[in-house]
Amino acid sequence: MNRFFAILERDLRKFIRNPLVVAMSLLMPIIYLVILGNSFQGELKNLPLAVVDLDSGPGSDRVLELLRSVEAGPRTIEVRVVSDQGFALQGLREGVFKGVLVIPADFSRNIIRKSTAELGLYLDNAETISASALRASIASGLPELKNEFISIREERAAAKLREIELYRKIDYDQTLIPGVVIMAIFLGAMTTGAFNIVMDKFLGVEESYFLTPLTKTDIVMGLIASGLFITTILALVVLFFGSLISGLYIWDAMSAAAFSLMVVVIILSTLGLQGLMFIIMGRINHPRIVGVLGGFLNVIMFFPSGAIYPIESFPGWLKAFAFVNPETYSVHAMRALLFKGVGLEAVQFDLIFLAAFAVFAVALGLVVFKRAL
Repeated sequence: MNRFFAILERDLRKFIRNPLVVAMSLLMPIIYLVILGNSFQGELKNLPLAVVDLDSGPGSDRVLELLRSVEAGPRTIEVRVVSDQGFALQGLREGVFKGVLVIPADFSRNIIRKSTAELGLYLDNAETISASALRASIASGLPELKNEFISIREERAAAKLREIELYRKIDYDQTLIPGVVIMAIFLGAMTTGAFNIVMDKFLGVEESYFLTPLTKTDIVMGLIASGLFITTILALVVLFFGSLISGLYIWDAMSAAAFSLMVVVIILSTLGLQGLMFIIMGRINHPRIVGVLGGFLNVIMFFPSGAIYPIESFPGWLKAFAFVNPETYSVHAMRALLFKGVGLEAVQFDLIFLAAFAVFAVALGLVVFKRAL
């Protein structure tokens, strides 16, 4: 019995003497609740909808009133009136808007004449959840429009919503491919590079470095280069098999230029996360802490990235975090290249952010890393 209590006491002391593990054990469940609870809020909110009013008549005014009521009530949409249809559609392709509603020039006249009046709704079907929410939100206002402008005995519809999906049909499982690839990059960055330093410290191998002329720059950059090669290969394999499983074949979905940009996105994302791991784990000396941090970092970076749920529906503080989260820009660029057939212009800001973050993270990782006992 004494031996049993001796083991019990030793293990408890080891746990208590590691304040980081204690703190993470207490805080992680609460942080998970906050992050996940605000990343999946049920009904979508604040989806940016561009409205192009080519009519400027009583019918279009009423449509805008109904949209404003949805904006003020359920807050599903955020109405932005745009005068140029070309500008609105360009914003839809670049992800600035989630949908574009076009009110044609003859809309009010057709309603007054009690003939079919159509509204054009362009949807970014690369994000299926947002597209479905917009479709349902706008369609819900049409019966009220009908009751106001047409007699109950009239058989013809007063207003008809004509939906136009901007891209070819995309299934929900296909929209998850960018998120799966970025998760593969994260896991690769976690299990290479800085993690090898932690294991060397734990096993006592790191002490042999002091017998060599290696500088900390040699060590850090060598491990980052190795991790970059391994993780890039892993991400490309996941992209290939993910496309096969979901039926979205990358050789049909992307041009050679788009695929090249996809590889650049993967490389920059990997570099940034490798540098981030050195910042966080540069002075950790036990793999148990790495395991604790791995799950924590995955939750706080992956779920607010927009890989599963639209960022527009996040509360303000989580939107602010998503704005500086590198995985947000990785997911946006991958989704644009994989589903929208865009070129460099549409993802150049994502590439600039990822490149800047990679340089910053690697440079700071070099500063944080300690080549000493």
